[in-house]
Amino acid sequence: MKILVINCGSSSLKFQLIDSETEAVLGKGLCERIGIDGRINFTPGDGDKITKDTSIPDHNKAIELVIEALTDANTGVIKSLEEIGAVGHRIVHGGEKFTKSVVIDEDVIKAIEEVSDLAPLHNPANLIGIRACQKAMPGVPMVAVFDTAFHQTMPEEAFLYGIPYTLYEKYKIRRYGFHGTSHSYVSKRAAEMLGKDYSELKTIVCHLGNGASVSAVKNGKCVDTSMGLTPLEGLIMGTRSGDIDPSVVEFIMKKEGIDVAEAENILNKKSGVYGLSGDVSSDFRDLEDGYNAGDKGCIRAINTFCYRVAKYIGSYAAAMDGVDCICFTAGVGENGPLVRNIICERLGFLGVEIDKDANEVHGKEKVVSTDASKVKVLVVPTNEELAIARDTNELCK
Repeated sequence: MKILVINCGSSSLKFQLIDSETEAVLGKGLCERIGIDGRINFTPGDGDKITKDTSIPDHNKAIELVIEALTDANTGVIKSLEEIGAVGHRIVHGGEKFTKSVVIDEDVIKAIEEVSDLAPLHNPANLIGIRACQKAMPGVPMVAVFDTAFHQTMPEEAFLYGIPYTLYEKYKIRRYGFHGTSHSYVSKRAAEMLGKDYSELKTIVCHLGNGASVSAVKNGKCVDTSMGLTPLEGLIMGTRSGDIDPSVVEFIMKKEGIDVAEAENILNKKSGVYGLSGDVSSDFRDLEDGYNAGDKGCIRAINTFCYRVAKYIGSYAAAMDGVDCICFTAGVGENGPLVRNIICERLGFLGVEIDKDANEVHGKEKVVSTDASKVKVLVVPTNEELAIARDTNELCK
């Protein structure tokens, strides 16, 4: 079965067409600047990327362009929509209701709408993508795969905040966690790479990119993760602050004479390594160049970021009463030898020994710890689209 994977953002739409039997990517692309001017990039199989600037006023038009790209007589990869057996949609927030992927019906759509206040920038866009696909492909089964679902196995002591319990009961204010499809895929793939039983491993996954999170996966179940009610909590990220004293928000508001929305904008879009570097960049490639050149802001940003990651790894080793393997994934995790090395240098107390030569890897699966290391350290490229396709196939085959 051919499965179309859709990942809708507020102004973008990523897509992949995957053969569920071979797990080969038949075609992939990105519609961007939706509602602004518009551009679609499409790569058929192993072919060259095709870029086209075109008006994309809304997500309905984006879906039309996706279908046109996939079925184009010259560069397309299928002859008609009849070849698409199912569609998998990435949904950012499922609240407490969804603990696993589900086939989409009107009740599911309603439930996603009900938790949209927990992800106001993402869930509405995800719903637009669902409706657009339903309109373009009536009768084709569709599946919702939730970023939050993998983390729903966390115990109460891990997901509760130290606020009045009545506020949790009334508004479901708690830790939810995100990047769930990535954490699930990477932890399972790590077990395969090591030839170990997934249900018997204690794994820490470090999803490090512009958005970053860490998870503790014990015996195949997530028991803790760093992001919280929203993706703002946890690690220092590209432009997000991560963990701070809540009173910092009020302090900034009073000192700067700004409102809550402006303060949140600072914490979400002007902080993180971008703010720590002195507004040099949120791109770790730029920061690494500056680090190697001796730029104080870049050194400060990278060292602070790595310290926070190492601290979470230590706390999650405690939460699981040990750790068997540590995985690095996503843009920085997969392609950042410097960052991986700095983090692992802080983990000697766990018996971690990094192999400096093996660690010079970019975007490929590899064990980068020494044979003597008590904890295995792996680079595992994430594949969220494949994880979505697998869930979709399982529910629709």
